[in-house]
Amino acid sequence: MNLSAASPPTAEARASGSSFYTAMRILPRKQRRAMFEIYAFCRAVDDIADEGGDIAPRRAALDAWRTDIAALCAGKQPPAQLAGLADAIRTFALERDDFFAVIDGMEMDVVGNIQAPDWAVLDLYCDRVASAVGRLSARVFGAPRAERSELAHHLGRAFQLTNILRDLDEDAAMSRLYLPREALLAAGIVATTPREVLADPRLGDACAWVIAEARQDFARAAAVMARCPRASVRAPRLMGEVYQAILAAVVARGFAPPRAKVRVPKRRMLLALLRHGFF
Repeated sequence: MNLSAASPPTAEARASGSSFYTAMRILPRKQRRAMFEIYAFCRAVDDIADEGGDIAPRRAALDAWRTDIAALCAGKQPPAQLAGLADAIRTFALERDDFFAVIDGMEMDVVGNIQAPDWAVLDLYCDRVASAVGRLSARVFGAPRAERSELAHHLGRAFQLTNILRDLDEDAAMSRLYLPREALLAAGIVATTPREVLADPRLGDACAWVIAEARQDFARAAAVMARCPRASVRAPRLMGEVYQAILAAVVARGFAPPRAKVRVPKRRMLLALLRHGFF
């Protein structure tokens, strides 16, 4: 497992740099701690996927996480560094298969850098690395059972598509390109390597397809949340507003180089908190 033996950071410390930190921070104590643990798990397996180097040791590290998650979900005594995650799993009946899905998504990045996948592969990737996290989170938030899967699917997909649009250059530095092949071809781009695609003047046309998909998923997630008790979706509403602000900033910036890093202004976060009644 990829855990430091010398004073590893707490789950909250790992979450503190996330765009979701504020939404997690305002949750009641048990929910807050569980979300920090879920985020710390996601960060740990994501670091394995992104650290580079030989494939074999990274796959072994992911397999070690599968073993640990299986043990935790079976109710076995956790090692000290996973006690918080074990408590979250027990308290909110978190599903082993959702954790496994996240690990499977990270393994997709490990075994071969993704470059211009078709929509089916991209949808599978989004489900694993984002919607599966949404399914875990929806249990913690207390969203109605009947709405959890659809909410997680659409909000997770919207978040991941927004990440893809925001992080084009960072992903390209790792030889990755998540823009779907169909969107590239529709824009007249036949190349699939990150360097060529990101230099193509028609990049914005290809991204427009992904922007439309993300907006549609945000709208569908909002429709689901409208059917849920308000308290159960306050945090995901805030997360959705933050990510819609990121998407809007990406669209306003455009896709011609140089592409400046997009950040959400603190005042936008404050307004969102006020709007959703967190003060």
